[in-house]
Amino acid sequence: MEENENGMVLQFAAWQSAADESFWHRLASFKLNTQRLAEHPIPISGFFAPCSHPQVPSHLQLLLESLPPDTADMNDTAVEVHSNRNRLPVPGILYNTNTLESFQALDRQQLMSEATQQIWDDICSGRAEENTDLLNRFLVISYADLKKWTFTYWFAFPGLVMTPPATSASSQPASEVFNKDEAAGILAACTEWRALPSGASSTAFLLHITLNSDVRARPLKDWAIVQQDGGKVVLAFYDPCHLATNPGWPLRNLLALASVRWDVTRVQVLCYRERRGQVDLEHCPVFDVALPSLPEWKEVKDVPAAVGWERNLRGRHGPRIVHLASSMDPIRLAESAADLNLKLMRWRLLPSLDLARLASTKCLLLGAGTLGCQVARGLMAWGVRHITLVDYGRVAMSNPLRQSLFMHEDSLNGGKLKADAAAENLKRIFPGVNAVGVQMAIPMPGHAVGKDEVAGVLEDCRRLKEMIDEHDVVFLLTDTRESRWLPTLLCANANKIAINAALGFDTYLVMRHGAGPHVTPGSSASAESPRLGCYFCNDVVAPLDSTANRTLDQQCTVTRPGLAPIAAALAVELAVALLHHPQGLLAPADKEASVLENTEHPLGILPHQVRGFVAHFAQLVVMGHAFNKCTACSSIVVMEFRERGMEFVLEVLNRPNYLEDLTGLTELLSATHSMSLEWDDDTEEADDLEL
Repeated sequence: MEENENGMVLQFAAWQSAADESFWHRLASFKLNTQRLAEHPIPISGFFAPCSHPQVPSHLQLLLESLPPDTADMNDTAVEVHSNRNRLPVPGILYNTNTLESFQALDRQQLMSEATQQIWDDICSGRAEENTDLLNRFLVISYADLKKWTFTYWFAFPGLVMTPPATSASSQPASEVFNKDEAAGILAACTEWRALPSGASSTAFLLHITLNSDVRARPLKDWAIVQQDGGKVVLAFYDPCHLATNPGWPLRNLLALASVRWDVTRVQVLCYRERRGQVDLEHCPVFDVALPSLPEWKEVKDVPAAVGWERNLRGRHGPRIVHLASSMDPIRLAESAADLNLKLMRWRLLPSLDLARLASTKCLLLGAGTLGCQVARGLMAWGVRHITLVDYGRVAMSNPLRQSLFMHEDSLNGGKLKADAAAENLKRIFPGVNAVGVQMAIPMPGHAVGKDEVAGVLEDCRRLKEMIDEHDVVFLLTDTRESRWLPTLLCANANKIAINAALGFDTYLVMRHGAGPHVTPGSSASAESPRLGCYFCNDVVAPLDSTANRTLDQQCTVTRPGLAPIAAALAVELAVALLHHPQGLLAPADKEASVLENTEHPLGILPHQVRGFVAHFAQLVVMGHAFNKCTACSSIVVMEFRERGMEFVLEVLNRPNYLEDLTGLTELLSATHSMSLEWDDDTEEADDLEL
């Protein structure tokens, strides 16, 4: 702020515009189908929300729905758009010209004057008190070169100029300005106000603090009423700015309204900003604003001067240019639309969200059944673009109902290969995904290999090892326990992220495997943090054939229909959180936290295991250390694999008890069985007497 004889001059942080790519594609369609050669002003809507992060401002956005439909008449009445708490619409006017010369010849000063006149009329007539969105009117001038798919544009946000300017002694966080009772009342009043349809769409409101610290949110039109009721009145507005010492641009015209309509010279202003969907009083600055006496503003005919043409990316007054030729490919359009939600998450809530890393992460899904289909779709929604699906089966008639990547047609004529059909349908859903299907059976302990099958099984083992080495994250989503053994061993050997999801009838387990026993040199593993266990670390027996001698219901994974989507979603969320943790695979296991606790990481806690019980709608966060006799990830098993390779795997497949002998489980079980328990009969009698 600059110093003035009456205090520090109040300086407003300029609006920042953000025109989404979908808006320009929509404008191209509107130009071709509706506007054609006309150059009439087009009513549009911009959208913004209160700042929700102390380091990231909220932009005024132009989206696909900012323009009227192609069938709408071009007049001065904006098309009605629906608002919500995260998307406040404000009215704007677009002047789209036919040539670059017409764009350059536009009288920007005249356009600014006309927009200023509208804002001034809305203030003087009282319309702006009824509809505060009118204070944030904006302009866009543009030229759309549809041959080169280049758009030249310039935003203007008219802001009335006070001479002399408004001043403020200093700014303080609301948490320090108001006492404990007032702060609690403001929090409750703002929460209630934002929940109302009128409060969610109105960009400014009043906070009436009574003498006994009761607080109520009121519309601007109630200014005179709350003044008569006594107490303190605070002027609040949804502030897109994130700076601690400056209010956002919307306060400019709001102060003009306060001066003209309420004839005030001092007003306390709360810059409403949020964190996690609620007003954050530590992030909301409060200004005690002194307004100048402006008798000339009482003359309705005298329209004040205004400023507000946006600077370009070089910081100069001038237009901006966007080139969209490369994005006109339908696949590029689909990618832009798919990434929109992720970009909004990063802009508003998660600045640390690494979209580039997610897009480049290669995920291997072992199993293309109910879990595999759901995990694949969840990964795509998070921006993962490289997905390999492995499965040996074909699509059965019963599959499409539970497995979301298959249609009835996929099950006809014996059924398509599951892996291929899943990859093909992923590309139909989103052409930008690099999806590959691999038909392969995973060799399993307890499933003996005949002499004529050895070559094929060894080839499958080599292919599986190569795929795990080539991918970043491996999801274990197969039907049987023993089919997870070899992938678990290979992940431990290669030190890869392994996410396991397993289902019961009404229970599920989602877990991440810990790092391998032989951590690579230069890693940040801490000696103080024990290694996390794998899927087999709780077992004291080796995995065996679980499908032989079983009835149909025992061979199939019989689960409640809603179980797989829940477990799959948790598996994807666990993987994404792990990819964003600074320690990656070596991240320690977090304990369960209440919903009211602030988590250390932006995406929340990072547990080791999540166990769910749908029958009770309950969920537990569990942690388990690695077992030194584990049949899949223990040091002795991994070392044996490194020394003997596929010969070791083949022996495990053909000798059911080999893993137990190797790890020492056989000796442990023998010692357990030989133990004898002695009962103290005297104690039992004493207990009986007490009863």
